[in-house]
Amino acid sequence: MHSALACSLTGEIHDFRVLQGLSRSGKPLLATYDLGALRGTWTPDIVRSRAVRSMWRFHEVLPVNSPEEAVSLGEGMTPLLKCQPTGPFSAFGDLLIKDESFNPTQSFKARGMSAAVTRASAFGVKTVALPSAGNAAGAAAAYAARAGMKCVIFVPDDTPPANILESVCGGATVYLVNGLISDCGRICRSACDRFGWFDLSTLKEPFRLEGKKTMGYELAFDLADYRRTSDLQLPDVILYPTGGGTGLIGMWKAFDEMEQLGWIGPQRPRMVVVQAEGCAPIVKAFREGATSASLFPNADTIASGLRVPAAVGDFLMLDIVRRSGGTAVTVTDSQLMAGVGELARWQGVHAAPEGGAIWMAAAQLQKEGWIRSDETVVLFNTGAAVKYNHLLKADGLTRLDHRDPAVLDQLMSVS
Repeated sequence: MHSALACSLTGEIHDFRVLQGLSRSGKPLLATYDLGALRGTWTPDIVRSRAVRSMWRFHEVLPVNSPEEAVSLGEGMTPLLKCQPTGPFSAFGDLLIKDESFNPTQSFKARGMSAAVTRASAFGVKTVALPSAGNAAGAAAAYAARAGMKCVIFVPDDTPPANILESVCGGATVYLVNGLISDCGRICRSACDRFGWFDLSTLKEPFRLEGKKTMGYELAFDLADYRRTSDLQLPDVILYPTGGGTGLIGMWKAFDEMEQLGWIGPQRPRMVVVQAEGCAPIVKAFREGATSASLFPNADTIASGLRVPAAVGDFLMLDIVRRSGGTAVTVTDSQLMAGVGELARWQGVHAAPEGGAIWMAAAQLQKEGWIRSDETVVLFNTGAAVKYNHLLKADGLTRLDHRDPAVLDQLMSVS
C-alpha cells in the first residue's frame, strides 16, 4: 500500500488517507511506497510464484492492502510477441510487441481504470466522471459497473462508435461534445465541482498512473522469460503512442521503483514519444527545447487516442524522453493506417491506429540509423483495431456463385 502522495513538480506531500485530485500546485500527484521495507523481502521469485493472472500480482506497489480489495476484470499479463523477420520487419534484429489489446476492455486503459476505481471505491465514491477520446470511456464504464458506481463520460462527438456503444452498454451516461477532449475536460471539471462527482481524468487523480505502470513491471519479467534468465531485463528502446502520456510516465516510475527494490540497475531504455502529425504538442515542445508543451492548435487525427492537444503531464514526458536519451517523432494519418495494415499482414497483429503509428515510427528511426539492428526494441500496441472498424476498408472483394461449374477458376490467383 502506498504511504504518501507527492506533487510531481514540487515534491510537496499530500495525505493519502484523503481522496485527492491534483496537487496544490495543480500538478499530478505520484503515489510513493516504502520500497526500503520491501527490498529484500518482496522479490521477483515471489511475484513469479503467484497464481494471480492479473496486474494485481504486483499489489505491494499498488493502491491496496491486499489483492482481494482490487476491482478487477483480469487486466494485465498481456503477451510480449517477437516480430517475425519478414518483409519490412526484416531490418530489425530483435523487435517485439507488447500487445495491450489483450486487456479485458481491449486496451491498456483497463489497467489504469482498475487501479483508479479500486481506490475511489475504497473511499466510498458513488459517481465517477471523465472526458475520453475513446478507450478510456469503455474501460471506465466497465470498472465502474464492476464496483457498483455510476459513471458519467464526456466524449468528442466524432469518437469511434465502438467506444460509445461499449460505454452505453456498460451503463455509463455518455454525453457527446462538439469539440476536442480538452473541451470535454472543461465541462467534466465544472460538473464534478457542481455535483460532487469524482474526476477520473488522465493524471487528475493519482491512481490511473499506478495501473499503467504495471506495463513496466511486466515488461521486465517478460523480457527475462524471453531471454531465458531469472534476472529482470529492460529493452534498449521503447516506442509509445502518446496522448495523455500516463503509460510513458507510469513505466518510467516502475523502472525507478524496481531499481530501488534492487531488481534492476540504473540503465534505462531510450523512450520514444510518437504522436500524430495533426496533434503533436509533445513532439513540438521537444524539438523546440521547451520544458512544457503549449496547446496544439486545430488538433486533428483519426487516431483518437493521440488527439490530446494539451496534457497535464507534459513536463514529465519531456523530462523522461530527454533523461533517457530518447526522442519524439510524428507520423501522418495515412502512414499510421498503412502501419495498421503492415502489422496485420506481416505479423498477424490487428493493432489500433496508435499501434500502427508506433510501427511506422520505428521503421522511420531504423532507416535513419537511430535504432541499430543489434538493439532490442519494444513497440507498445495500446489497443485493438476492432475499436476502429469504421476506418478499415475491404476493397477488391470477389463474389462467388456456388452454382457456377467454373467457380474454382476464379481462385487461381491464390494458388
